[in-house]
Parts: sequence; structure tokens; C-alpha cells
Amino acid sequence: MIKNARKRMGMWMLLGLWGCIGLNAQDNVIDEVVWVVGDEAILKSEVEEERKRAQYDGRRFDGDPYCVIPEELALQKLFLHQASIDSIEVADADVIRQVDAQINYYISQIGSKEKMEEYFQKPSVQIREDLRASMRDMMVMRKTQQSLMEKVKVTPAEVRRYFKNLPEDSIPYVPTQVEVQILTLTPKIADEEVERVKSRLREFTERINTGETQFSTLALLYSEDKGSAAQGGETGFMGRGMLVPEYANVAFNLTDPKKVSKIVESEFGFHIIQLIEKRGDRVNTRHILLKPKVSEEELMASMSRLDSIADDIRHEKFSFDAAAMQLSSDKDTRQNKGLMPNPNTGTSKFEMQELPQEIARAVNTLKVGEISSPFIMVDKKGKEVCAIVKLKSRVNGHKATLTEDFQTINELVLEKKRSEKLEKWIRDTQADTYIRINEKWRNCDFKYPGWIKR
Repeated sequence: MIKNARKRMGMWMLLGLWGCIGLNAQDNVIDEVVWVVGDEAILKSEVEEERKRAQYDGRRFDGDPYCVIPEELALQKLFLHQASIDSIEVADADVIRQVDAQINYYISQIGSKEKMEEYFQKPSVQIREDLRASMRDMMVMRKTQQSLMEKVKVTPAEVRRYFKNLPEDSIPYVPTQVEVQILTLTPKIADEEVERVKSRLREFTERINTGETQFSTLALLYSEDKGSAAQGGETGFMGRGMLVPEYANVAFNLTDPKKVSKIVESEFGFHIIQLIEKRGDRVNTRHILLKPKVSEEELMASMSRLDSIADDIRHEKFSFDAAAMQLSSDKDTRQNKGLMPNPNTGTSKFEMQELPQEIARAVNTLKVGEISSPFIMVDKKGKEVCAIVKLKSRVNGHKATLTEDFQTINELVLEKKRSEKLEKWIRDTQADTYIRINEKWRNCDFKYPGWIKR
């Protein structure tokens, strides 16, 4: 009885809120309530804000944004209410990390912090605070969904029954998958080339310190970190863990925004750094990155050495596994006998289009167990390296079968059960929640039709 009374009280308070926001403003509405979900209102301004963000995220809506976005916000309200019941929270540090990444992305896409403020029509401090709230809600919502679905399990019998009942034309096609081992050598860079790069950076420092040229101008013209160069070298706010250690150690010790750091060497090349602002455990800096160039002679020397290593493996003087563990420059694969991990799946299996282009080209003509000729590729740090690869396994594309693809089908059944569980939870929660939608916002083909109650 008390619970129902509170529910009615919340409803009448929200009806009052609905009326107050739109009162005497039918032709000049500054803001208005478009949905009410439980005791939470969704404002037109919130919908517009999400639409602008989606536009810069490059998102395409499956339907009218003014239908899709309010429904997504309504779903968020349901999940956040459940999160409060279950005491689900996310760490502040994780939220800040995501906000910083999003702000940096907006600036890189729009062109500058000032243009971002102009686009969103608010100062960057307010954009950050709004993002912090929405990002926290998004992360809590995802965690709540995971909590609701974590107990969903499938049995082998369910998998077999699901596959048996699949129509022939609905049996999933499993693309060709390969496992690849790699051995890389990083060509030596001549001392003269390193000194050339350092001399160039010292020249930049001198020009900045004398006031001849601004740091941001030199970064725009010469920095080889293309992501930050377009922003005058500005990295955006970063936590220590988001930066390579050598860069972080210098950046977090800078105190004077007018001074330029000493030359810093990292795995990406050589940097000079300028402090913009410190904010708690985060720092915003500018930097100029220059990368020493590998000479043609050193590239050919590494290619020749790899050619000899590949021949020795083919003649069974030693195995590819041993060579990768002892000789490879790739620290990410060296300890795993050269076996490449797929970051998208957490396994060692790749579809061909998931492989870096140079590796896919080398693997394409190999038979299982064969080793490629040496080739040159650019690694994750933007450096030229020489490599050979071995095709460890290949499973050609085929229609799924229970014997060969049980795990793939198991994942399909598990995902189906999770989706069904989540949809049931949404329908049940809709039925138990007070919901009202502004008449002008009702003409929609909602994904979950239970919002409008008959």
C-alpha cells in the first residue's frame, strides 16, 4: 500500500514537472520533458545532446534519431534503477580515462578545443562534466546488463537441439581462419641518423625558446605523430598509465609551461615535450615526435639474415618456435613461440581480413607448415621491421558443423539466450514502471513496444 502510494506521488510530481517546463512556452520552448520513466524525466535537450555526439561519432541510426535516442535513454533509466538496487558502481579512474579519450577524439575530429566548444555551444569544462555523467551512466548500464546475463548458461544438449532445428539456409558460414607465427627483426639505425634527429629537435627547442616559432606551429609542420600533429602536438589529458613510461616520467615532472623538455627517447622515436596543464593525476602536453629512418643497407641486411634463418628452419637446423623465442624483436609474440594473438577474440585464430595487410599477403599462398619469404612491414609503433611468418594452421571457410564448430555454435546459442533474458527483463520492467511519452514523440516504431501502454 505504501509502495503504491509513493508511486502515485512520484507520478503526480512528474506530471507537475511536465507542465512547468512547457508552461506558456508553446511557441518558444527552451526545453521540455519528452519522456517520463519512473521518477526520471528525459528532456528534449538531452536528446539533442546525444544526437550531436552521435553525429561526431559517425553513428548511423536504424530509424528516426528522435525515436531511437529517447528509447535508448529510457532503457538507460531502467538499467540505472536496477544498478542502484544491486549497488553496481564503476571506478572514477575508469570513467575519467574514457572521458579523456572521448574529449581527445572530439578535438581530433572537429579541429580544436575552441571549435569543439563552438559546436556543443558550451565551454570544455562543461562538456567534460556532461560527458563524465553520461559516460558513468553508460558504463554502469553495461555492467548491469552483464550482471543480469552472467548466470545464463547453455548445455551441450541445447546446442545440439538448436543446430538440429536450424533450417539449411540458416546454418552459419564459418569464414577461413588461420593461425600465424611471426619472427621479426628490427633493423639497426645508424648513429649518424640518431644524431641527425636529435640535432633537429635541438634546433626546434632553440627556435621555441627564443620566441622565433611557437611549439604548436613546429608540431603541426614536422611532428611524425600524425594524431597529435594536427592539434599542434597537443595530446589531451592523459593519465600516467596511458603514456609510455619514458614520456610519462618527463611529462609529469614538467612544471613550467614556457619551457621545453630535454629530448626523450621512447619506443616510438625521439620527443620534445611542453607542458600545457596538470589536473590531478592527469597531464595535458604538446610534443614533437621524430623517428630515425632505417637505411636501405640495414633493411637489406635484416632481410638477408631472415632469409638465412628461414632456410635453416626449412633444413631443420632448429625450429621456428625456438627461433622466434630466441631471435624475434616482437616482444608481444616472442614468449609464445611467435604465435600471434587476435586482440578482437582473445584467441590465436584470425580471419584473413583481420590480419595486417602485409602478413595476409604473405600467408595467402602458404600451405600449413610453410614459411614465407622475408618481407618489410610497419609495426604497431610505426617502425619499419623485417619479418617472416609460418602458417601454423588453416581451416577453410565452410558451413558450420557440430563436430568442427561446436564452440562457434555454442556461442550463438549462448548469445541468443542472453538476448532473450535481457528482452524479457526489459518487458517485465516496462510493465512495472510508470511511463509517459509526450504526444509529439509517440509516433515511432519502437524496438520495445511496451513503452506505450494501452
